Amino acid sequence: MPSTTPLRVAMIGTAFMGRAHSQAWRVAPRMFELPREVEMAVIVGRDPGRTDAAARQMGWQEASTDWRSAVERPDIDIVDICTPGDSHEEIALAALAAGKHVLCEKPLANTVPEAERMAAAAREAARRGIVAMCGFSYRRTPAVALMQQIVAEGRLGDIRHVRAQYLQDWISDPEAPLTWRLDKEKAGSGALGDIGAHIIDSAQWVTDSLITAVSAQLRTFVTERPVLGDSVGLGGRGAAGGERGPVTVDDAAAFTATFDNGALGVFEATRMALGRRNANRIEVNGSTGSIAFDFERMNELEYYDAADEPGRQGFRRIQVTEPEHPYLAAWWPAGHGLGYEHAFVHEAVDLVRAIDAGEPIHPSFDDATQVQRVLAAVEASAADESRLTPVEGSK
Repeated sequence: MPSTTPLRVAMIGTAFMGRAHSQAWRVAPRMFELPREVEMAVIVGRDPGRTDAAARQMGWQEASTDWRSAVERPDIDIVDICTPGDSHEEIALAALAAGKHVLCEKPLANTVPEAERMAAAAREAARRGIVAMCGFSYRRTPAVALMQQIVAEGRLGDIRHVRAQYLQDWISDPEAPLTWRLDKEKAGSGALGDIGAHIIDSAQWVTDSLITAVSAQLRTFVTERPVLGDSVGLGGRGAAGGERGPVTVDDAAAFTATFDNGALGVFEATRMALGRRNANRIEVNGSTGSIAFDFERMNELEYYDAADEPGRQGFRRIQVTEPEHPYLAAWWPAGHGLGYEHAFVHEAVDLVRAIDAGEPIHPSFDDATQVQRVLAAVEASAADESRLTPVEGSK
């Protein structure tokens, strides 16, 4: 039976991620047997009217425009950070100092020093029983979680190749408005940090190995866009009076990587791949097998076993909907797939269980700092044009 003492959540942020996290907090205690009740205590935003509306629509008890007072409230147990990256450090450090458990959206910060300070604060808070987690939600997609289990069981043998892509197209139109995600001061980077961070985390987690070196290129294809009126969300609310502003982040990133287990990695992240709405893909090739995932078919895995008899070899489809698969015993009958929002529900479930058990959880702030180091290395490599080797005879 759940404890009689509920965990009360304050969520900072009302836009895209705020909606996803609100859905998670509403659903998690209703579909999963949790050791603690969860109460959606207060949502915090910048605009009073929109924040009040968000509280009503998304199921929060109160609305506020003062995140500091929400963090300091003695009746708040968890602070859920769904704001742009430039505010993550300040909010997370304040929450940890106040003795709150923290869930922080990815990427953890905008710079490595910020992430390192956050990770150090999380380690110190852990000594007081405080749990901090970074929201790399795709880890909790059942098919990706099963993929990680299969690799950990040694089914693929020695890992040789990791191939990861995250392809979107929502800013392919040059007239798409300038949002905070296109401002380096707020977002830290563009496609690299926004979606590239996900595939970096997934690749390192699935293979249980770290990226140690990269060779990278970044591109910004559209250098200025219409200025938004008042929106900070995906796609925006429309431009203001024909004014245009500079895009200060990358539209696309591509890099090769070396893993500490000797594997070779190839990564691509772009928000300019026409026709690809949310193609988050990862394939791992080993000495005895291969496995592949594509979020556009998120309830499936492709698995190849080199031990199959000759003439019967080939990729097989695993439909990840069985109750034996990660998280799925709490959901629908076999064959009834899940969707994007369910990964956030699983994130909330795992966080509540870790808090109740007094145990650490992954991805930790240290895990997320490693991702931040890879992002920084990609930017540094892309800035160093001397590493590009010309092809003789080409023009």
